[in-house]
Amino acid sequence: MATRPIGVVDYLLAAVQGVGNFLALYRTQGAGAHSSVEEILGNSIAVGAIAGVASLFLLGVIYQRLGIRAGGKATTPQVIHVLAYGGVPMAASVVLWVLTALLAGESAFLETPRADVEGFVVLLLHVQFATYVLLLVWSIVLIVMGFSEIQGLATRKALGLWFLGQVIGFLASIFLAVVIGTLFPGILHFIPQR
Repeated sequence: MATRPIGVVDYLLAAVQGVGNFLALYRTQGAGAHSSVEEILGNSIAVGAIAGVASLFLLGVIYQRLGIRAGGKATTPQVIHVLAYGGVPMAASVVLWVLTALLAGESAFLETPRADVEGFVVLLLHVQFATYVLLLVWSIVLIVMGFSEIQGLATRKALGLWFLGQVIGFLASIFLAVVIGTLFPGILHFIPQR
């Protein structure tokens, strides 16, 4: 797979991962208190898919450059393959998010369930969150192992590379959000605000 160019599957995996990340963001922001499930799912699909593909390429470039500086040898398409396919567990979490949203309604997107929510829904939300965390850890392990393989680095160095790339990617995304928000006021209204 390392020799193949970036293809449709990479884009689809990135888009689905972006949708999952937006659904998680909506939950951490408690969007269920002021938005309907339909709005949350619609915004996550529309904006999350675009953000997922954009972040795949942004992180691909960041990790490729960091890898070269760390003594690695991977190309940007190889890094993008690792990010896309290593994120398969996170892509699978979208199914859990959607099922939880269909069963629990707006409660699926609250930080903590309201006191009037029945016990089954509370249990469902805890199981869903625990499963999401396990899938996130699994995805990180796959990506770190992939970086170790394609870059020719020790696992510990690949873990450091992953962490540093996450920090740089986070700062770059904040910078891009500020620039986009400044140039196009109102375009970021899809992102939940407290």
